[in-house]
Amino acid sequence: EGQRSPCTCGKMAQSLETVLENLLVPDNAVIQQATTQLQEAYKDPAIVPALCGVLGSSQNPQVRQYAAVLLRRKIAKQWKKFDKETQSSLKATLLQVLVQEPERPVRHAAAQIVGAVARHELQDGQWPELLQFIQEHIRCEEPSKREMGMFVLSTVCGTSAQGLQPHFASLFALFNTTLEDMENRAVPYYTIQAMTYLVEYCGTDEAGTFQKMIPKVLAVIRHLLQHDEDQACESLEIFDELVECEVTIVVPHLKDIMQFCLEVSSNSNLGDNIRVKALSFVSWLTRLKKKSILKHKLVEPVLSVVFPIMCTPAAEGEDDPDETFIDELEASTPSSFASQVIDVMALNLPPEKLIPPLMQLVGPALESDNPYQRKAGLISLAVIAEGCSDHIQKKYLEPFLQVTCKNISDPNPIIRNAALFTMGQFSEHLQPGITKYHGDIVPLLINHLMQGEHSSKEGITKTYYALEEFVENLGKDILPYLPALMESLLSALTTSQIVHIKELAISAIGATASAAGEAMVPYFPQVMAQLKPYITQVLPESHQVLQVQALDTLGMFARTIGEQHFLPMAEECIQLGLKLVEEVDDPDLRRCSYGLFASVSTVLKANMGPYLPNITKHMLGSLRSTEGIIIHHSDETNGVLNFVEEDLTEESEGEDDDEVEGYSVENSYLEEKEDTCNSFGEIAENSGSAFLPYLEECFNEIFKLIEYPAATIRKAAVTAVGQFCVALNKHFQQPNTQDNTGALAKLLSLSVPLMCQLIREDTDRTVAMTTLEVLSEMLKEIKAPVLAGEGHLDGIVSAVRDVLQTKTACQDDDDAEDDQQAEYDTMLIEYSGEVIPALAVALEGQQFAPYFAGFLPLLAARFKRTSTDGERSFAVGTISESIDSMKSAVVPFVPHLYPILLQAVRDENDEVRSNGVYGLGVLAEHSGEPLYQHYPAILQTLSEVASIAGQQRRVVDNMCGAVARLIMTNISAVPVDQVFPVMVGYLPLQEDFEENTTVYRCVVHLYQEGHPQIQQLLPQLLRAFAQVMGTTQLTEEIQNALTAMVKDVHQKFPQDFTNVVTSLPQEQAEKLQIAATV
Repeated sequence: EGQRSPCTCGKMAQSLETVLENLLVPDNAVIQQATTQLQEAYKDPAIVPALCGVLGSSQNPQVRQYAAVLLRRKIAKQWKKFDKETQSSLKATLLQVLVQEPERPVRHAAAQIVGAVARHELQDGQWPELLQFIQEHIRCEEPSKREMGMFVLSTVCGTSAQGLQPHFASLFALFNTTLEDMENRAVPYYTIQAMTYLVEYCGTDEAGTFQKMIPKVLAVIRHLLQHDEDQACESLEIFDELVECEVTIVVPHLKDIMQFCLEVSSNSNLGDNIRVKALSFVSWLTRLKKKSILKHKLVEPVLSVVFPIMCTPAAEGEDDPDETFIDELEASTPSSFASQVIDVMALNLPPEKLIPPLMQLVGPALESDNPYQRKAGLISLAVIAEGCSDHIQKKYLEPFLQVTCKNISDPNPIIRNAALFTMGQFSEHLQPGITKYHGDIVPLLINHLMQGEHSSKEGITKTYYALEEFVENLGKDILPYLPALMESLLSALTTSQIVHIKELAISAIGATASAAGEAMVPYFPQVMAQLKPYITQVLPESHQVLQVQALDTLGMFARTIGEQHFLPMAEECIQLGLKLVEEVDDPDLRRCSYGLFASVSTVLKANMGPYLPNITKHMLGSLRSTEGIIIHHSDETNGVLNFVEEDLTEESEGEDDDEVEGYSVENSYLEEKEDTCNSFGEIAENSGSAFLPYLEECFNEIFKLIEYPAATIRKAAVTAVGQFCVALNKHFQQPNTQDNTGALAKLLSLSVPLMCQLIREDTDRTVAMTTLEVLSEMLKEIKAPVLAGEGHLDGIVSAVRDVLQTKTACQDDDDAEDDQQAEYDTMLIEYSGEVIPALAVALEGQQFAPYFAGFLPLLAARFKRTSTDGERSFAVGTISESIDSMKSAVVPFVPHLYPILLQAVRDENDEVRSNGVYGLGVLAEHSGEPLYQHYPAILQTLSEVASIAGQQRRVVDNMCGAVARLIMTNISAVPVDQVFPVMVGYLPLQEDFEENTTVYRCVVHLYQEGHPQIQQLLPQLLRAFAQVMGTTQLTEEIQNALTAMVKDVHQKFPQDFTNVVTSLPQEQAEKLQIAATV
């Protein structure tokens, strides 16, 4: 930097002081002029000494503070450019200002400059005077000096934690003392701030010392609560930081910290911010240390605090907080956050541990006359539906639905709306169990919809939400309600003037199409006539939601009404979507247009080719876009520095910006990226070879997003990457195509190792689950090439083993005596289990055998008496699927597998039993002779199962499959005349239609062999055939085999044939007659 004489710097300081004073004048013209002058002065190298002069001599504290803030920006960016003399002079001046400055805000601003300088100096081991200054002040008798010393230290910890690492031992000893400073409560507060900054850099050496200070930290926050809630709230950040970076420090004090947070949450005299902060910590800890929550028996204490908070009515003058649509990030009141805590508990704790104590609170609340208590009871049921879905469907479904339906008809809108929301959550998460109650629920909701004009906006929204979630999963069961439902929805769409109602109706029509499929064809012209204006015109912003929803619903029709019905307008849809993307700059509109392209690709397939250049150009733009990123600056610079922002940015290239506290991305832009990935994967799969020219560039862009901060985008990216690999493999399976350049191997060599890493290291369970699912799919579709890359096979095997041993980053591997798990944790293990049989298919039996030997003990460990039903079912199901994939390579394992499967067949749980029966059948099929000796015992056991299975049709269907396999494998060891009639008596199969292939293959085989049992049973068999032929229950191969057999029966046994046909309903009789005359 150029040197100026003291006289020049003094003059500049005077004129600079005047400029800064003018910035404080309430006159825009004066401020504008002062801003221009400041921008000019900023370019002068003498600005730094001049600002120092103003900071040290101005009489106006606001001017001194401005000078300090500007000085920090200048120094932080340009410190390395100053010569040693200037640096020494500045450091001495800063410490001098700290001592002399009488005003706290200015002292704080000066301390921030010290922090900025320390970032550069301490890393190089410079500026020992600073540490000496801090120590002297903190050890001073005078409380205000101790505060100053501690504030400077906390600031320096914030900017230079790494530079302080050599001094950690002495710092922690110091903190132990300063936490006890009772004369000046700011000292312990700044101590906690300093400790918070250092958490990330703590090693095992410091962990023990830190741990011992936690009780003191709690005592300080308790004290702060009485004097300064904001400081107490900020101090709680230390626990967030600890749980994220060094959770072992928290574990010994976990119970005390949780109890403290529960105390704070339940104290209605405290402000919302601190109570929400405490609740968020309870939620955070439940996610990360669920085993500890159970070990310390904290479930009931948490519920006994959280549930009463949910029962609190809104304060006077406030809107009633609508918990039901607020997610954790937006929840700002204790009552809206409290329901999220229960949601998190349901997702992370075993249902057996959560639901009984929750029902102790919910039961009485649902009987209460207080509407807020009933609302809280209903919302509690709603938020546990996702995390405890299986458990509720098995044990609570009917009573939960009864109480919800009853409250949907309540005259009080608070209760009614909560019940509608609950029904929506049930419809979304309690599948498939809930659909069998459609006779009670759908008419109730349609009736509610028809009375819509009398409801509030919230009531209508929730009615549509419940209805849409319910009908979407109904399939053909929707048909009886279709006329009334479509009449109601089309009426709302055509007559309502309210944009929101039109939006809801368009969305519900899409959900209806999803269920009704081709039955929607008669309504399609009328729906299109209504939707087209929204898609073909540029609408005002207030109506854009209709455009977005219309694109979504149009996409649903493309997928469901049948190719021949949609094809005539498929190309027009692509053109309309592209036109909108080009004309309207809106992330939601782009997202839904891409979704429409993906939907139409299911119809157009390779004919997407002409549109792909344009489509991929826009979609790649969305993946690369940085739109929607918000930079968060630290508060005090807002407004002060806007005028020098550009100038500073130029100077500071490549420097860390110490003003930036963080970044966030607006939700709509996140959703755009997520949906772009999803649409790309689907378009690649559907378009086939037409997509090939774009695959590499698209793959490269999506691959970068696999490590994106948002979990939803990581999941979408990993899914798309898997689909790209499958699409490329399909291309090379075609005749006359060869992978001469090793394109597939290249994609796999990038994808597979990263997927294995995600499974082991990603802290989000749903990302690990998605990745396991994608790997399974790749192994099934692509097979051996997935495993050909270096380290791929071992990587996948060790990732699956890690999941089975709960060693991955998203699993809580605390020692806990309890075998029970949250349903989502069980799901993660189930996804890992699906990879095992897929590996057997890709590797082929013999090569897979040593790996199966490694997996078997891990699976068997989940088949203990103490294991849950879900675990036992998973273990037996995975073993059975693996046997089927391994084929004859399973023979060496027969002595180990047979006892496990026999025990499973005798299990009390139907699902375990069903999987066991299937497993025994495939073991018999693939192991051959080694199992012949056990046939009598197997048949005896299956006979016992049949007698107790009763209405459990899946078990019975699997039993039919097992008997068929035994007959086909070794007919001489099976008393066919005893078991075959029993099997035929159970036809047609009712639930497990995959067994149809095995069962009917056996029937056709016996017929071809001329087995005497067959002719006696022909009438029963023909009746069964008539019910299944022409349905999706049969594969094409079995359909053809049965047709051939019917034709043969008609020729050889005409009388038997005629007798059966005349006894059947017309539709079934026609099926047999057509088959006979083909």
